[in-house]
Amino acid sequence: MPAEDRAPREVVSFVRRGERLSPGRQDAWDRLAATYVLDPPRGERDTLPGPDARLDLEQVFGRRSELVVEVGSGLGENLAAAAAEHPERDHLGVEVYRPGLAQTLRRIERAGEPGNVRLLPLDAQRALPALLPEGAISQLWVYFPDPWPKSRHHKRRLINPPFLDAVLPLLADGATFRLATDWAQYAHHMRSLLDARPELELLYPDGPAPGQQTSDTVPEDLPATGWAPRFEGRVKTSFESKGQRAGRLVWDLAYVRVSRHRTTDA
Repeated sequence: MPAEDRAPREVVSFVRRGERLSPGRQDAWDRLAATYVLDPPRGERDTLPGPDARLDLEQVFGRRSELVVEVGSGLGENLAAAAAEHPERDHLGVEVYRPGLAQTLRRIERAGEPGNVRLLPLDAQRALPALLPEGAISQLWVYFPDPWPKSRHHKRRLINPPFLDAVLPLLADGATFRLATDWAQYAHHMRSLLDARPELELLYPDGPAPGQQTSDTVPEDLPATGWAPRFEGRVKTSFESKGQRAGRLVWDLAYVRVSRHRTTDA
């Protein structure tokens, strides 16, 4: 393809490493992907939706219910457990890493193959606003995204203005937006961006910091309050355990999507 015909290179928050599957993951993929992994038409890249791609949630799940979206669902520990524990909700995991998707399928199978979970193998920032209608999401979860700690890579962090511009309109009034990171610098970055959004309010404005002792550097101006308690609906994943073994604190955040009338009238 001539260079002038290629889609422009965009900054993304993820790196797609090896896509090969172990025999167990390949077996799960072969048996379960057709049921659980959504396959909308693609655009210029295989992580982008096509121009006419849409998700009919009622058709996907066979009903209309509260929709919980986890961006960066990883190996599926949290997603599979949440779907099995809450059959009254529908769960959508967004993840581009194929081995992670295959491992999630294995966890879904072990959880009894709940029918209220689906996987979307696309770039969340570009795909969700194209596929979902405004106000479709009741809960949005972003747990332990890649911190991209080097300054020159901060533009690759998932929690940045382009992502927020893409997903905040998808939150229903009163929806919750939950995040967690084990990097104090990223927690500071999240707070500086999320606290400034008029669409969001802290769910725990008086909530204390998770502790005092951490192995990483805590910014001097990191807010002392506004932190959420650990969400009891979040399974302790391998990412969280790794951070704790390294001596880092886990910073939980929870916001509520304020009424659109309020933001319009402000």
